[in-house]
Amino acid sequence: MAIMGVPDFGHERPLIFRTLYLCTYLAWIAPTAWLQRRLWQRGLPWWGTVLALLAATYAMSVANSLLGQTLGIHLALREGYHWRNLFAGLDGCWLPLIAFCATHAVVAYNSALGHERSRAAEALLLARDAELRALRFQLQPHFLFNTLNAVSALVATGRDRDANRMIAQLADLLRATLATGHAHEHALADELALTEAYLEIEKARLGERLHIDIDIGPGLLDAQVPCLLLQPLVENAVRHGIAPDAAGGALALAIADAGGMLRIRLVNDARIAATKDGESLGVGMRNVADRLKKLYGDASRFTARQLADNRFEVTIELPLRRDAGAGASWMRASGAHVSGMHASGVRAA
Repeated sequence: MAIMGVPDFGHERPLIFRTLYLCTYLAWIAPTAWLQRRLWQRGLPWWGTVLALLAATYAMSVANSLLGQTLGIHLALREGYHWRNLFAGLDGCWLPLIAFCATHAVVAYNSALGHERSRAAEALLLARDAELRALRFQLQPHFLFNTLNAVSALVATGRDRDANRMIAQLADLLRATLATGHAHEHALADELALTEAYLEIEKARLGERLHIDIDIGPGLLDAQVPCLLLQPLVENAVRHGIAPDAAGGALALAIADAGGMLRIRLVNDARIAATKDGESLGVGMRNVADRLKKLYGDASRFTARQLADNRFEVTIELPLRRDAGAGASWMRASGAHVSGMHASGVRAA
């Protein structure tokens, strides 16, 4: 409007007329924006919206010209209305209103685009959260059915005392599992407590046939890991590798800091054929692999392979992130079951 007003400075009272057009321009902005949004909401094609806005803003400009001529008559600058000039001039704010519509369209489009991207990102997070919850819920009945089958086997063989102890341990484990709430990650200390509770159940079932060795590197109890990460792997190792062998077998769990990555290595005796590289063995391992992929993407690694010496190995690497204070709480809760602590970390056998 300032640029269009430059030629008027050679005429009488230019500041008064420019001020009038500026005020009317500012007054027309609100209804113009409202009209433009209404046209968008009605879903008109772009050319229909453009034509409607051109007509509406031209009508506003004509109204401004009428006000300008009225002001001129009032100031005795002209004797009457010049109807021919009423529809001819564009300086009554038609071009500024067109510019405003264009700017409004760009700003509104970018705002809508940002909002849509935010909604898409939120929807993606909600979908990922729902998928992770579904994967976690998949483990609970799977584990529960297997444990109940083990209790049934103990009862059938007359080992009622072991069955009663396993039921009590199962109740404790289920309470601890449900206590994880809606979080997808918790401290390694909490995960080890859940795994230890599960191993107590398997020890009640297998007795001396199950040999366990756990080695945790120093300062790792507060590392963040997915909930129910170790239990399905340990369950898979015991049920598919150790339990089918009458002589039993050993299970070794080692967790260490590998240059900013948390490396988890689980090795168990496996007299039966397991799986080829990259394949899953049962629900538990497939579930763990899927959750790692959804939580960390390419930042995590999951490998499972049969070793040459009749052992099966699972290796996991994921980003090492810490949660202060978790280690102490786990030691208070589980310290009675840990055989010892050494400078290299926590080691249980």
